[in-house]
Amino acid sequence: MLSFVVNPPTVSAYNQLGTNLQHGLAFFMKINGNEIKPGNVIEHKNSLWVAVKAAAVKPGKGGAFNQVELRNLLDGSKHNERFRATESVEKVRLEQKDFQYLYEEGDALVFMDTESYEQLELQKEFVGERAAFLQDGMTVTVELYEEKPIGVTLPDQVVLEVSEADPVVKGQTATASYKPAVMENGIRVMVPPFIESGTKIVVDTNEVAYLRRAD
Repeated sequence: MLSFVVNPPTVSAYNQLGTNLQHGLAFFMKINGNEIKPGNVIEHKNSLWVAVKAAAVKPGKGGAFNQVELRNLLDGSKHNERFRATESVEKVRLEQKDFQYLYEEGDALVFMDTESYEQLELQKEFVGERAAFLQDGMTVTVELYEEKPIGVTLPDQVVLEVSEADPVVKGQTATASYKPAVMENGIRVMVPPFIESGTKIVVDTNEVAYLRRAD
């Protein structure tokens, strides 16, 4: 089984990607602003960006929007942007391949190509905070340009066990205020008052939010 290590692509590689996009050698597809997810590569303000974080925000006044943290693929700078559902953005269509997560080794995360069985090592910083959601055998989608990873997309939902949570208070209803809980992977999530330690729940990996009790 062949193993190779991939670090984030160099600036020159990103520049070449930009050139190819400009000359029609790579492709765009339009998506709504509320559809941007971590790992997506988009064209915004005449540059290329990868979404690092995305969270749906519903303010008391005004329409809902998608608060997205972006990292520029050319110079590494970060930018926070609000995208509304009515806005259209250009998502870069790159080669997509499925990889299976195997294990963690130091500062690297090891994946396996589900077709060729070749192994791929990515630095934790490349995956970002979402690395905490990786589970043994999980299938992720890696976007590549000239065989170099540009972005990684995890499943939208994962099942996690609550390791720490305040005890259930008798008479408290599901409509009461949510309380903080710590998941088995160390991530903190706000959960309904009836959720207790040992309960398995479904968590949204994009917004790091409680969805429901697992079946």
